[in-house]
Amino acid sequence: MQAIIDFIREVDRLKSVERKTKPLGLERYENSAEHSWQLAVMVLSLSRFSAVPIDELRTIKMLLLHDIGEIDTGDTIVYATAIREEKKGEERAAVERICGMLPEEVGAEFLGLWLEFEAGETAEAKFAHAMDRTIPIILNLANNGQSWRENGIRYEQVIQRNGPAAEAGCPALWAYLKEKLDEAQRVGWFGNN
Repeated sequence: MQAIIDFIREVDRLKSVERKTKPLGLERYENSAEHSWQLAVMVLSLSRFSAVPIDELRTIKMLLLHDIGEIDTGDTIVYATAIREEKKGEERAAVERICGMLPEEVGAEFLGLWLEFEAGETAEAKFAHAMDRTIPIILNLANNGQSWRENGIRYEQVIQRNGPAAEAGCPALWAYLKEKLDEAQRVGWFGNN
């Protein structure tokens, strides 16, 4: 029991990992724990639109764990492509450390879910990636492009970095968001405007 309680205390630190997007109506930036919670709710709301049937519970587990490595590494904006590979190695080491706090069977399950998400090959991982890539878009569209403007993110970057994963996991959501992104481009909500 103590090992599990220690793990739970450790993952509480995810609440202090600041992201680049602001929650709707707030001046502060969201944290990674809020992000993971919102992704779990998205799975419950959108799973019927998955490209193929998925196991909701497995997908939710994956998304609740997908950012725990950020406890050690912090969050990196998805458009920071130059440091992505270095960051992934550091994040994996952090996930292994954190999952290693748990009893072996549970730790192995959690690490396996994280690795499955990272590989992005199963139907659940593809849907999870679609959710992970689209929630910042949804928030930015509601916030007049807040993090795109603050970080100099161009329309083309958003489409290229998020479109393939979103379309592969949840084509209907991507089709909907693509229209909204085109409109956001017309009104100047990106960093290049």
